[in-house]
Amino acid sequence: PIGREAMVRLFSTILRREADGGYVLVTPVEKLDIVVEDAPFVAVEMKVSGEGKVATLTFRLNTGDLVTADADHALRFEPREDGPRPYLHVRAGLDAVVARTVYYELAQRAIDGGDVPPGVWSAGAFFPLEPSA
Repeated sequence: PIGREAMVRLFSTILRREADGGYVLVTPVEKLDIVVEDAPFVAVEMKVSGEGKVATLTFRLNTGDLVTADADHALRFEPREDGPRPYLHVRAGLDAVVARTVYYELAQRAIDGGDVPPGVWSAGAFFPLEPSA
């Protein structure tokens, strides 16, 4: 893991995903393979404006970047042994795993929303909490 916040922000700007699914850091001089265990970013905070179908969910990443969930930046929930794991599409094949505390906020919004299936709205797009079968 890269611990220094300034380095995380710097490397996030040169991170790319290869066609084979691998991750690389690309500079003008070289291209370095890196290992990403789950997702390269973490959505650590969520800001909500509006309610129901007109809500907008904006996530702050561990890089400081802000990403609004919408048709181009989808939220998806992958099944895991320990329960669903939420991801937010950031850009060009790069995703952020949604931190557990933020996931709890999403789950509460879905429960309170009353949609069937349960899910959340953001920027006019609906994101069901469970993947479709």
